[in-house]
Amino acid sequence: MDFLKSAVASAISKGYPSWGYSFGDRVDIDDSIWTLHNGTKREDGSKCSIFSFDITANKSRLPLARNALRKLRTLRHPGVVKVLDTQESETHIYIATERLTPLSWHIKRKSLTEETTKWGLHNIAKTIKFINADATSIHGCIRPASIFFGESGEWKLGGFDALSSVKEDDSMLPTYGGLIPDAGRYMAPEISKAGWDVIKQNPTHAVDAYDFGILIFECFNGSYNSSDQLAQMKSIPPSMHQSYKRLLNPNPKSRMSVGQFLDQGKRIGGFFQTPLIQVTEDIDNLGLKAEDERNELLGQLDKVADDFPADFFKMKVLPELLKSVEFGGGGAKVFGTVMQIGQKLSDEEYETQITPVVVRLFANPDRAIRVCLLDNLPLMIDHLPQRLVNDKIFPQMVTGFSDVAPVVREQTVRAVLTVVPKLSDRVVNGELLRHLAKTANDEQPGIRTNTTICLGKIARNLGVNSRAKVLAAAFGRSLRDPFVHARNAALLALAATVDLFSEEDCASKLLPIMCPSLVDKEKLIRDQAQKSVDIYITRIRKFAATMPDTVLPPTGAAAGAGGTPRIGTPANEGGWAGWAISSFTKQLASTSGTIEAGSATNGTADQRPSSVPLAASSKPPVPLASKPGMSLHTTKSSAAVPTIKSPDSVSAFNDEADEFDGDWGGFGDANDLENNTSAKDDEDPWGTPSVSKPTNTTSFDDKGEPDFAGWLAAQNQSKKPVTKTMPKGLAKSTTPTAKKPIVAGRPSTAGSATRKVVVAPKKEVKKEVPKKVEDEEVEGWGDDW
Repeated sequence: MDFLKSAVASAISKGYPSWGYSFGDRVDIDDSIWTLHNGTKREDGSKCSIFSFDITANKSRLPLARNALRKLRTLRHPGVVKVLDTQESETHIYIATERLTPLSWHIKRKSLTEETTKWGLHNIAKTIKFINADATSIHGCIRPASIFFGESGEWKLGGFDALSSVKEDDSMLPTYGGLIPDAGRYMAPEISKAGWDVIKQNPTHAVDAYDFGILIFECFNGSYNSSDQLAQMKSIPPSMHQSYKRLLNPNPKSRMSVGQFLDQGKRIGGFFQTPLIQVTEDIDNLGLKAEDERNELLGQLDKVADDFPADFFKMKVLPELLKSVEFGGGGAKVFGTVMQIGQKLSDEEYETQITPVVVRLFANPDRAIRVCLLDNLPLMIDHLPQRLVNDKIFPQMVTGFSDVAPVVREQTVRAVLTVVPKLSDRVVNGELLRHLAKTANDEQPGIRTNTTICLGKIARNLGVNSRAKVLAAAFGRSLRDPFVHARNAALLALAATVDLFSEEDCASKLLPIMCPSLVDKEKLIRDQAQKSVDIYITRIRKFAATMPDTVLPPTGAAAGAGGTPRIGTPANEGGWAGWAISSFTKQLASTSGTIEAGSATNGTADQRPSSVPLAASSKPPVPLASKPGMSLHTTKSSAAVPTIKSPDSVSAFNDEADEFDGDWGGFGDANDLENNTSAKDDEDPWGTPSVSKPTNTTSFDDKGEPDFAGWLAAQNQSKKPVTKTMPKGLAKSTTPTAKKPIVAGRPSTAGSATRKVVVAPKKEVKKEVPKKVEDEEVEGWGDDW
């Protein structure tokens, strides 16, 4: 059967190659001289309907078909079927119209609600009033077979086969009225008694008013067979009963016209005073209404959305709403209704009707419209192409990041989550991050918090090479935010993005910035910090379990090196204070003998009898630095005591922090560490033990003889004016010059005998201190570190 339909349609189409329409499936309609087909326009593929009349099969009704063709060409009204094109030949007459659906289908299925039926009858009543009053004509064929649903879901009037003007002498209705299919069932009482010629003696509206009464009965009951059923008004709304009876008055001169019926229904409290009809009447003037009237209309539109046909919203309501938003000052509330209707559109319809308006609205500087667009962006984003969002919408959207109104900035940050899947990587990692870096420092705490949340949610859209650095810097800054919810958001974001960081970053960069939150003043932060830290600790422990026990070379290989420290046996196996590492070899530990006070650690010191005073020597003493191949021994004074140097942890921390300098800043503030006091004040009782300072600097290696040279050097040193005093711990222990004789007594840490070095006084020479040394004295952390 389908093959036969296709073959017939193909044959019809091929018979008229010059006509710009193609035939589709046949649509069955009852009580009509026409055959209805679905069709398409070849030029653009748009949908249409085609009425076909076979001249050879219905030659007697050819005058009715030609009358319909002529009247449809000349009669224009919103309630009349819209004609696109016509074609007439010796065998067929074709009329191409807008896509139509027969009303009889819905009546038989009883798929019409009461409100929808009233709305449709209201449209047909307006059209019949126009035909009877303005066009002074009689339709003569008002029935479900002559009424169709248009593209917008509105009821449209067709069936103009017998349309006749009372001014014409050769009217079609008196002559050919009997040829209308099933005319006897819908015939008025006066016609059934006296024939079709009686219509000239009665009012123009009499025939159409009676047929309109039958139409009301059939719409509410589902079927009509004879005039005996018309007295059954159970299914008809009670508000219509009185007017319905007057339409069916047997006396044509006393019969109510359709125009009077329409006026009766529009009165206050009338049967045509429904929200659906009210919206239809007012939607055309939406742009001219005041704000309160417009809001009232939109409220009614929301109530009747389920009763309206979806096509009516697409074709009638939506265009008017879009015009009101863009040009009529409809504002955000009207746009919200547009978005609700837009959900019922296909992608093609959305792209044609809504997308161009949305692009233009994003360029509108009105803040209310911008906020409304951003609020409804989740409803639009699936219908917007990626290139359009990236190239046209986002460049307009970014102006909201720097808007003076906080609500615009906040809504812009929220909208990032919606648009980021349709942005290119270059835009996300470039322009978008620059704007988010600004909102992360916004004066509004809520905007700063939302920026942190936004970064946590779009973290996986950032570039793999830079996201760890960006996220760590951003979250680290939020952890120092005075707003409690901003700090909480940072901890939550860190917990959610733990898999984006390497284990090394987790241990060395992220845990140090999270730990201060464990003692935050707010319990909310402390609890969340504990959870987040536990997540990171668990991951680090899991990673550490896979690491090797050591990366040091084996013991046999290290033995050849000679200087590798060995691991000693703890003095207390179960304690934490036992010695862990010995700095000396086994041979050194087994050395026997006594330590002599005057012996030198190396064999390069001058040998002299202990009974000979130093001043009696024939040669002046030579400083150590003057001997070939030896460097100057750097000591602060004869009383200076070397301290054990520990790793400069602050410098190392600053090196790590510098990695995050830039738009997002670093984790730590190195300036906080510059307020370091002397080692005496800040000495850590749990830190590295320092070497005890000798209480007596007098050496007894000369067997009780006075050390005159040492005393003279000490006197001269005390008379020298002090030009610069550095706090203990910040003084450099590597001063390359010594202007006075220095007596250095340094206890050996290797267990050798104590020796005393006497440096002869040198002629004071003014020497410029290297810049590097000066910088180190100012910026260095000294021996305490």
